[in-house]
Amino acid sequence: MNTVELTPVESSSLHAVGYDKDAQDLHVQFRPGEATYVYHQVPPETHAELMAAESKGKHFAARIRGAYKHTKIDKK
Repeated sequence: MNTVELTPVESSSLHAVGYDKDAQDLHVQFRPGEATYVYHQVPPETHAELMAAESKGKHFAARIRGAYKHTKIDKK
C-alpha cells in the first residue's frame, strides 16, 4: 500500500483525509494519532465531492461509509 499524505480537514468527526488516485484508495483518519481507515475503489469524483462538502462528516456518513470495502491500518 502506498504512503499517502493526509490533509487535515475541518470536521467534528473526521481529522484528516488523503487520496491515492492510482489505487483509488481514500484514507480517513478520525482522530489525531489513531489508526487510519482505507476505503477501496473510491472514484476520484467521490473524493472531490467529500473535500468540497460543507459538512465532511455528514457527506462521509451518507456517501462513503458502508458503500465501499475498507481496511484499518495501524498508526505508525
